[in-house]
Amino acid sequence: MIIRDNPHSLRLFFIIRGSVLPLVYLRIIFITLLGAGVALVQHFYPATFPSFTLAPVALFGVALSLFLGFRNNASYDRWWEGRKQWGKLIVASRSLSRKMVSYVDGTQKQGAEMQRYVINLIIAFSHALRHQLRSTDPWPDITPYMAQNDIQFLRDAQSLTDGILRLIGAKLGECRRQNLISDFLMLKMDEHMTAMADVQASCERIQNTPLPFAYMLLVQRTAYLYCFILPFAIVASQGLVTPLFSAIIAYTFFGLDALSEELEEPFGVSANDLPLHAMSRTIEINLLDILGEKTLPNPIQAHNHRLE
Repeated sequence: MIIRDNPHSLRLFFIIRGSVLPLVYLRIIFITLLGAGVALVQHFYPATFPSFTLAPVALFGVALSLFLGFRNNASYDRWWEGRKQWGKLIVASRSLSRKMVSYVDGTQKQGAEMQRYVINLIIAFSHALRHQLRSTDPWPDITPYMAQNDIQFLRDAQSLTDGILRLIGAKLGECRRQNLISDFLMLKMDEHMTAMADVQASCERIQNTPLPFAYMLLVQRTAYLYCFILPFAIVASQGLVTPLFSAIIAYTFFGLDALSEELEEPFGVSANDLPLHAMSRTIEINLLDILGEKTLPNPIQAHNHRLE
């Protein structure tokens, strides 16, 4: 995710990092060159492209704008839903950890071990979910927080994140059987576990249910078609400035399309995706602090205005 102050004045025209320009500049160049070619032909041979009303082109552009706007809104809704779910995970993780430390007697060795075991698993869950959504290797991040006899169980589990939740539930059940927590407190802790499972399922739903391919194809084809015919439609009235107008329109339509593609998959590693690494590190720092650890990992900082 891009983290920077809003640019002012002419600076906004020269910002590349965080812009969709690197994704669409080849298409813009093609449309600009096409516009330049059409403009030169019209300049030297004025009768090549006759003048006609721009009403059909204007209506075409309005329809395309509505399509792109709808797709952009749908993609942003997915991005924002993903951010809300990870905010929910941060709350549930902090709340469950706080209850473990507050209500399980940590003055006894057994209670202290229970606290550390469960809170470490919650940290492991946040890292495991991030790696699951990004299809990366989770073990370097979660192994330091796992009991050695749990690693093989999790390697054999169909879902790593679900396996971690089962381990947390089993340990809380053990706490209840040993009367370390009451029935009422057990119910409240289970609600936090359910919230964590809900976040997992919601993120999987977002990841596994993209926008309909046919709709994406329709929008992209229409954008290409419109930008291709635009120079021929306006060259009679705009003359040698046709390439400029063609480039601006191409940047707008192709840029909106590219931005929608990035926001549609909010858990990736592109510039405008969610900073899952920073959020899972926040959970890690908060929970280790709840445990009373003095040496805490450093927060993830933005590098070149980009937070991952």
